[in-house]
Amino acid sequence: MLLPPEKAQTDLPLPWTNRRQLLAVAALLLVFAFELIHVARVYSANWDEAHHLYDGYNIWTKHDYRLNAEVPPVVKLTAALPLLPLHVSVPPNAGKSQSLEAFVDGRAFVFGNGGDRLLFPARMACMLFTLLLAGLLYVATREMFGGFVALAALAMFVFDPNILAHGTLVSTDLGSACFFFATVYAFYRYAKVQSPGRLAVVGLAAGLAMCAKFTGIFVFPMLVLLAGAEALRARSSAVLWKRLGACAVVLVCAWGVIWAFYGFRYAPAPNGLELSPTLEPYIASMPSKTNAAELAVVAKFHLLPKAYIWGLANTKKTEWEYTSYFFGRMYRHGPWQYFPAAFLIKSTLPLLIALAMLPFLWFRRENRHTRELYFLLIPVVFYFALVTTSHMDIGARHLMPVYPFLYALAGVAIGHAFFRNRAWVIAAAALLVWQVATSVRIAPAYMAYGNEAWGGPSQVHRYLSDANVDWGQQLKSVKQYLDENHITNCWFAYFPDGAVDPSDYGVSCKRLPTGSSLSWFRLPMDVPPVIDGTVLISDSDLEGVESGDGPLNWFEPFRELKPVATIQHGVYVYQGRFAVPLMSALVDVRKTGDLSQANQPAAALAMAEQAVALAPGSALTQINLADTLAAQKQWSEAIVHYQLADELARTVRPELEDEDLIPRCKAGIELAKNQLHQP
Repeated sequence: MLLPPEKAQTDLPLPWTNRRQLLAVAALLLVFAFELIHVARVYSANWDEAHHLYDGYNIWTKHDYRLNAEVPPVVKLTAALPLLPLHVSVPPNAGKSQSLEAFVDGRAFVFGNGGDRLLFPARMACMLFTLLLAGLLYVATREMFGGFVALAALAMFVFDPNILAHGTLVSTDLGSACFFFATVYAFYRYAKVQSPGRLAVVGLAAGLAMCAKFTGIFVFPMLVLLAGAEALRARSSAVLWKRLGACAVVLVCAWGVIWAFYGFRYAPAPNGLELSPTLEPYIASMPSKTNAAELAVVAKFHLLPKAYIWGLANTKKTEWEYTSYFFGRMYRHGPWQYFPAAFLIKSTLPLLIALAMLPFLWFRRENRHTRELYFLLIPVVFYFALVTTSHMDIGARHLMPVYPFLYALAGVAIGHAFFRNRAWVIAAAALLVWQVATSVRIAPAYMAYGNEAWGGPSQVHRYLSDANVDWGQQLKSVKQYLDENHITNCWFAYFPDGAVDPSDYGVSCKRLPTGSSLSWFRLPMDVPPVIDGTVLISDSDLEGVESGDGPLNWFEPFRELKPVATIQHGVYVYQGRFAVPLMSALVDVRKTGDLSQANQPAAALAMAEQAVALAPGSALTQINLADTLAAQKQWSEAIVHYQLADELARTVRPELEDEDLIPRCKAGIELAKNQLHQP
């Protein structure tokens, strides 16, 4: 039977000796490492890895935190550490905006120095966070519930497709999960035996959580809730004040850790170099004036490093700006159901079943491990409450911090089941085997995993997109597919195009526009109204993540077609001849601006008229023609197209249009009217 934690190490009747159990743990961690290394080798660079890595290298070598201030430094510094002994070339600054510079220079840095020559060792460094998290999960669960439960939890964890998908990438998700869990576990140990050393460990772990991802700041209110639970358990106000005092010490320690990672310097870079945009106007531009006022106070008194404050502001701004794809529809801000649904779709059924079993098994025991229960449940409940109020609804990867807690609870369920009767033993063993089979069956397309209740990985795109399916990690597999099928005439809409170029991996297809490649990176492209050959489309673009859904989606005609192949469940392959008028028109819109800047007004007008002829139902083509006509003082014609653009912007998914589109239309109409009424 399961015994209290203090007796579990010696009194639990395990089917293994401690030595055999340690061998089993070592074997699981070794298998886990091999799985992660395989992912690191077969995945191409995704949206964020190159600029994270380049910024980490910049921080090490130049002590400059400006390039990618949107992310704290712990993971980036760890990823870049193996690169320091290498002889690498550093691209010159292209003079672009801060965020765009990070992506452009990041790609030049990684692929100008051999691609995987830099990316693979960086991923091996980031893999350490995932291995550390697995080790902490075992150690914490063993201390709480005994060795068998810990082994079951670890066995489930190391075969989770979501952990495998993200566990080796140069991104913040697993680093954040690692230090969230480490902080709570350290606070649990402090709650059992109060000592300055244990409290210092809590402070260090909390500081690392806050320097791994900006959501790490929420580890502090999580600890406050745990302190309250401790007081309720003890029914003592004295305990409450002691625990709250401990939380205050943790906050001070974490504050010191943050300053340490920024070199105990308020300025973001040496020699007076500034962030772009600078901090004060950037804070003022935040959508929430309350958040802006709070950060303005923090900045005024230099309570945190300047780059850290800028990153906090960026997190709130991008949360407001990002759109969200949910159950086949795009939203300006995702519904509150997004993360609960994402959890139910992306979590493995063995995990969900084990969690569902837990109440029927746990509460039949005499010893219910009350403290352990709330130390595992409160962080999960708090984090879910937090993310359901967030507008950053772009991927289940943001749920990573809850998974170690849930796998500890799943291990408890399996452990209880093994010591009940034969039927429960068979059920528990079946869950373990099922978890392993799930991982093996989907490899290496872990990113697109969805459980069987929702139709499996091939159906996830019906409900979720972005990093739930496609983060741009499939280029090596795309290259293999094209080579094996001897395809040379191809078109490719690649989700991270610009941050990573398909040509970086030898994919030489002609470019189809994406939201970022067309407007932000402004990559060269020429798309006729009709294309033929093989067409490859990333899932995120097919679902309209960057463009909008329905009539706004450039790839809407392809959504009803059956692809001839699917690569890693995230790149769809079509063959034939396809009309793409909206795509071609939006490329013409950009060409119109280029021609206007080159002082070729006649050519610009012809191009704008061509765009409208191709896609008259697009507000963007109409306002582009209106602006071009207005620039040439053809006011009566301009006002017609401003009015058409305004009507389209207000009636065709207005919440998904650019926020300045309708005001631009209104301003254009007023200007044209005033010009027409002048004598």
